[in-house]
Amino acid sequence: MADVFQVLAEPRRRDMLALLTDDERTAGDIARRFDVTRQAVSQHLRILLEAGLIRERREGTRRWYRARPEGLAEVRAYVETMWPTALADLKAAVEHEHESGDDRRN
Repeated sequence: MADVFQVLAEPRRRDMLALLTDDERTAGDIARRFDVTRQAVSQHLRILLEAGLIRERREGTRRWYRARPEGLAEVRAYVETMWPTALADLKAAVEHEHESGDDRRN
């Protein structure tokens, strides 16, 4: 799991993954959208591919990329384990703020 978090820690990779969420795109199309070299884009795509976050389809000399939602299952499962605690903490904070607000009105 740490590998996926390390992969997603890089802002450009997150942006590339978001770009590939709804559409399949070629490496060239992806590269045009970022202010880095094509080689850097290829390296980011390779890392996303190795992490299982995107898939690659070859068509002749073109490579098409698309996000793999199932690649984020590990991240989602991790976040969901914290969700009940986060909700309980939020509820406690709201209740505390509400109680504090009541004291100021009296």
